[in-house]
Amino acid sequence: MFFRPTLYRRAEFWQGFRDLAPQAPGVAAWGLMTGVAMVKSGMSVFEAVAMTMLVFAGSSQLAAIPLLVAGAPAWVILATGFCVNLRFVVFSLHLRNYLMHLPRWQRMCHGYFTADITYVLFTVHYPQPGTTDAERTGQEAYLAGNYLLNWGSWIVASLLGVGLANLIPPEWGLGFAGILCLLGIQCSLASSRMRMLSALIAAVAAVVAYNLPLKLNIVVAIAVAVILCMSVEKIRPAPEAAA
Repeated sequence: MFFRPTLYRRAEFWQGFRDLAPQAPGVAAWGLMTGVAMVKSGMSVFEAVAMTMLVFAGSSQLAAIPLLVAGAPAWVILATGFCVNLRFVVFSLHLRNYLMHLPRWQRMCHGYFTADITYVLFTVHYPQPGTTDAERTGQEAYLAGNYLLNWGSWIVASLLGVGLANLIPPEWGLGFAGILCLLGIQCSLASSRMRMLSALIAAVAAVVAYNLPLKLNIVVAIAVAVILCMSVEKIRPAPEAAA
């Protein structure tokens, strides 16, 4: 078990489960599309299933699939996946104070299963880390219940997509459905001016660099957005202290 079984007994576990429920259909649609895309790209069923069970990173998978089809070098595929998932470094830094009391293996498990939606819901529900053992355990339970449903929705739908890939006609437009799912998740994360600025910069850079080979415009877009937004953070004046 990737988290302590006793967490099931906490009310916070089921609260986290319920809070993720409205987003679960969108996660499942995205997972279904990703499963189909992996098989349609030429991956074997074994490879698609292995990627689904081990990677658990939809945006990284979708970024890597066209590179695999294009025969890109391994370093390009790995660099793209690394850049696409750089946001999880920020997530982990923020969650550090919530989970540092746990053993290393439990922190690693929580980090692996915490995706974008779970991070957003968790930090909105718990703006500050708990100060007592009971509060910290409740926060851990909420996190586990939330990502359990998120992970389950993704895995089941993605495996279903792998199994049904050859039966689903291209006319269904699942690629566009996947884009809509990603757009919905992106909009839910655009909760500050800096996040909206980074999205705009990345979009412009990706279009400008579209003609680069091996989908390198994705890497360029991420790098430009990170560099420019970090520069803006440094030069932005600090808020005045309250009188």
